[in-house]
Amino acid sequence: MIGNDLNIKDSQPEKMTKAATDIRYLLEKGYQRESSIRFAGDHYRLDKSERYILARTVFSSGTSVQRRKKKRGCGELKGKTLLIDGYNVLITLESLLKGERTWLADDSFMRDIRGVFRNHSNDHITFEAVEKMLSFVSKSKVKEANVLLDTQMKNSGELAAFIRKRMQELEIPGSARTSRHVDYDLKNCHISDVVATADGIIIDSVNNVIDIPACISKRYEEK
Repeated sequence: MIGNDLNIKDSQPEKMTKAATDIRYLLEKGYQRESSIRFAGDHYRLDKSERYILARTVFSSGTSVQRRKKKRGCGELKGKTLLIDGYNVLITLESLLKGERTWLADDSFMRDIRGVFRNHSNDHITFEAVEKMLSFVSKSKVKEANVLLDTQMKNSGELAAFIRKRMQELEIPGSARTSRHVDYDLKNCHISDVVATADGIIIDSVNNVIDIPACISKRYEEK
């Protein structure tokens, strides 16, 4: 985990801790995000994966505070319309199910660093992740849930059809569909809708956000 209030010395090399501190300092001074990460990465001789971790988890205090304000609790979905950034949620759940590393970022959202995106392929872990996601949604008693999947992803239509079928079987109101512009669809949702995502660009554009993988992970830890 990487965060101002988190001790990462046991889980990350000391150079990562120092790099994260330096990036935060530069961001607070008004430096551009990309150049701040590049500067710290070059200074501490970080490899590509280490830089990717920092890019996914380290943010200015202003950004972190604003995103935390938008985050809704795991038990606050009853009667709400929920929009799910399908692959963003499912890929992180896959990481959890495979026992891969995830990080709690400065803005309080859980993220992985798989970076698979367009190379993603559906497998048994994907369908298990769907079951975990829909189980959470079902128990949340939402008014309606709509799952959006990027058309560009391999076999996204097949996955959308499977999700629709399972939603019907679980009596979850709503649907699942593919879209060529998932980000746009989510960013232009109704002001009262809740969006499930850890995508910073989307978070910054909506009013209510929930971190489903973190909610599911928390329930695992409580058992």
